[in-house]
Amino acid sequence: MALRIPAASALRCASGQSCRPTAVRAFSVSSMHRAAWNPLKTQSDGKDSSGLHNMRNEPREPQPLKTVPIVNPADKFKEKSEALHKYGQYLMSCLPKYIQQFSVWKDELAIHIPPSGVIPVFTFLKYHTAAEYTQVSDITAVDYPTKDQRFEVVYNLLSVRHNSRIRVKTYADEATPVPSICDLYDGANWYEREVYDMFGVFFVGHPDLRRIMTDYGFDGHPLRKDFPMTGYTEIRYDEELKRIVVEPLEMTQAYRNFRGGSSVWEPVGPGDDNTPDSFKLPTPKPEPPKEGEQKK
Repeated sequence: MALRIPAASALRCASGQSCRPTAVRAFSVSSMHRAAWNPLKTQSDGKDSSGLHNMRNEPREPQPLKTVPIVNPADKFKEKSEALHKYGQYLMSCLPKYIQQFSVWKDELAIHIPPSGVIPVFTFLKYHTAAEYTQVSDITAVDYPTKDQRFEVVYNLLSVRHNSRIRVKTYADEATPVPSICDLYDGANWYEREVYDMFGVFFVGHPDLRRIMTDYGFDGHPLRKDFPMTGYTEIRYDEELKRIVVEPLEMTQAYRNFRGGSSVWEPVGPGDDNTPDSFKLPTPKPEPPKEGEQKK
């Protein structure tokens, strides 16, 4: 049994003040609860004084080693790839005139078409009940300088109804345009403008084919492999003139010749200044002094 006296009453009694009788709270603590909350009081046989087992001292059996089965990555997409192969063959049977070939990599299906088949193929993929690819997710291009048709235009489509994706690839060069799909997909407007700006691929039938990412008056297409990484001009803000100025770039880069099947990454010779004359800007003339400065 233990007694608990309020602290305020104990202080009054210690100071000599009158101590009135106060309520006293009594409680008891059993030995079992005391031992249960005191883990240090244990016996040599692994039990505490209350007779409860201390699980920390119990012997434990070694856990067996977990072996992870070796899985071929190709088996992960085996069922999906087989279904995509069947679907690719179905598309070729429906459009044998336009689909030249198809390829399956993991769970991705890609079909290859000529530029003349862009409108028929995309019309089929959007409106046919077995396709219904109603959303264009992205349009981009890849530059292969050693090929006759150096640009590979890539379309990524999404079918919300069938929860499926498909990739369509066609090809072009500097002089061969590609039909625009803006009449079928409104979202293709800015994508085609970006491909034109970065690679120089022309899209016939585009309502507003102009640059979208580079600056006004920019010449060249930055994502082509033969475009120098340093560029031709430098745009900076002049603190003295308080405006943006365009100046010829002093840094030069070795010219890369991709003709004759040479490697794309090997520079040919030490490199010459192949900057076109249209890119060479004249030296800017100094601005005339202001009227107040002339009088002084």
